[in-house]
Amino acid sequence: MSDLSDVSVGDELPPLSVRVTRADLVRYAGASGDFNPIHWSDRVAGSVGLPGVIAHGMLTMALAGRVVTEWVGDPGAVVSYGVRFTRPVVVPDDDEGALVELSGSVSEVTTGADGCRVARVAVTARFDGRTVLSRGVAEVRLPQK
Repeated sequence: MSDLSDVSVGDELPPLSVRVTRADLVRYAGASGDFNPIHWSDRVAGSVGLPGVIAHGMLTMALAGRVVTEWVGDPGAVVSYGVRFTRPVVVPDDDEGALVELSGSVSEVTTGADGCRVARVAVTARFDGRTVLSRGVAEVRLPQK
């Protein structure tokens, strides 16, 4: 966790790069109950027009959320979090997987009626040089000064 006592607009969160493999997709499917074959079968993914097996959108969203939770140090401090899914993360059938690059920056800091400061964080996820999540925004309750 960083020192969050002087958070201000424009502050960049430490970036995070994560490799997503087919094994990760299997584990996520088991945990989430989402066994849609587009997440494990090249044949099915191709038959519906996808370029290959894709990562679960909610897995990509969760990975992007790690940028925020690792920065703030307490997942319970995240008041809200939302994204729009714009492109899939295609996960090859190899040992390297897909590299997802995650980042965030503080776009607003406000003080609520209770005196608690809240940072609005713009969250970005990129794969293969292109944005895969848009309108990623997390609101984080900051520790008191």
